[in-house]
Amino acid sequence: MGMVDTPNDRRSQKKGGHQTKRLGFRLDMTPMVDVAFLLLTFFMLTTTFAKSNTMEINIPPEVGEVSIAERNVMTLRIPGDGYAYWSLGEEAPRKELLYDNAKSQLSLSHGLRQLLRDRAADNKKLVILVKISEKAKYKSLVDIIDELNLLKIDRFSLDDFTSQDEAAVLRSVAAR
Repeated sequence: MGMVDTPNDRRSQKKGGHQTKRLGFRLDMTPMVDVAFLLLTFFMLTTTFAKSNTMEINIPPEVGEVSIAERNVMTLRIPGDGYAYWSLGEEAPRKELLYDNAKSQLSLSHGLRQLLRDRAADNKKLVILVKISEKAKYKSLVDIIDELNLLKIDRFSLDDFTSQDEAAVLRSVAAR
C-alpha cells in the first residue's frame, strides 16, 4: 500500500517556551492511484484515433481495351496555367477557370464544379479523362479527384498530358 508517514517531531515553539507536539498521520495513496489508472484506462479505450483518408482506385486490367463512345468521354486538361480545358469527344477544348481565387486556391471554381455536376447529370455513362501537365501542381489533381468523389462521379481515368494535348490547349487559347 502506498502510504505517507510523517514522523513525530517538535517543530515550533510558542511564546511561553511551550513546545507543541505535532501528531504523525498516515495517508493512504491507493485509492488515488486506482482512480488515476481507471481514468487512464477509460480514455485509452474510448478514444478514436485518426483514420487515414484514402480513396479506393480500381485499376483496369492491362490486357484488353475498353471501348467507350466518343460522346461519353469528357477530357479535362490541366496545363498548369490556372485554367482547365474541357471537351466532349472530339470537340475543341473550352477554357474554364480552375480556382475562383488564384491566390488562395482553397477550392475549385464554382464554374468548374457546376460544369462537372451538369455534365455528369446529363450523361450517366460519362467517363471523365483527366490529363494533367507536369507544369501543373499536384494539389490541382488532388482537388479534382476530391471534387469528383464529392459529386459521386466514380467513372474517371487519369492519362498522360501529351504534346497533342498541349497543341489543343494552344489552339484553344489562340482561338479566343
